[in-house]
Amino acid sequence: MDTKTLTTQLKAEINSVVQQQESLTDLAITALLAGGHVLVEGVPGLAKTLWARTVAQVMSMDFKRVQFTSDLMPSDILGTKIFNQRSGDFELRKGPLFTQLFLADEINRTPPKTQSALLEVMEERAITIDGTRYVLDEPFFVMATQNPIEYEGTYPLPEALLDRFMMKISLTYPGVAAEKQVLQMHHSGFDTVHLSGRPVCSAADIALCREEIAQVTAEDSIMNYIVSIVETTRRVGAVMFGASPRGSVALLRASKAYAAMEGRDFIIPDDVRLLCVPILQHRIILKPEAEIDGIKPDVVIENILSQIKVPR
Repeated sequence: MDTKTLTTQLKAEINSVVQQQESLTDLAITALLAGGHVLVEGVPGLAKTLWARTVAQVMSMDFKRVQFTSDLMPSDILGTKIFNQRSGDFELRKGPLFTQLFLADEINRTPPKTQSALLEVMEERAITIDGTRYVLDEPFFVMATQNPIEYEGTYPLPEALLDRFMMKISLTYPGVAAEKQVLQMHHSGFDTVHLSGRPVCSAADIALCREEIAQVTAEDSIMNYIVSIVETTRRVGAVMFGASPRGSVALLRASKAYAAMEGRDFIIPDDVRLLCVPILQHRIILKPEAEIDGIKPDVVIENILSQIKVPR
């Protein structure tokens, strides 16, 4: 089964359970297939947890969810070694990060010490405990959430951790028709505990998709286009710090995945343009005066896209 066929089936199954979150589904699956992670920002009640559980079910992935709190310690998510009196040895008690789809709920509510515990596992797919390195099974995907309207008792994510997320996806309220459909589903007995989504693929299928994605070509003009966009983020007057080369790499990898999902073996400029905001908006730091003026990173990126010549 090719990438387009598989992802079409995946999206149809997910969207039959989670209403009015097609954008989240498209972008997050793109990130997953590209080997990235996503940070999802939205008010409570927009089905972020339901979406993650549904994805884990339809993709046959092991799923763990942790509610991040102010007293959460690194060992609470990584695991620890405990002494077994019978054997006389230390044994590993695995933490919830030993999974395939890890949901870090309200990640900005835990202190930086615990947030930083995610750095190695997100970049290297491995966890080091007491000097021993444990490599995780693929696919491994981190979905973190944060509430954009409640900042009391929160710890803003450091730039080093933000940069590890391939995409930042912002969710909005559903439309009237979609919200009514949600009500009708619950009225008809929809159970958020026992989901009805059927498994569509396995880890082996995802590995095959990634092999296909690796073969997607990017012409030199596309490479130049990506570099021009990212480099311009470092020269805009409202921006204090622009995106790093990791942003360029993320844009290329995600564009290749999106092209394969569309049934193409080559990237077109529209792939890049579509992914620029979710991939770059959390990688640029605005000047204080720009923030005071109400300028938003997504607006800066859209302005950059309107100024750079699109390759033919």
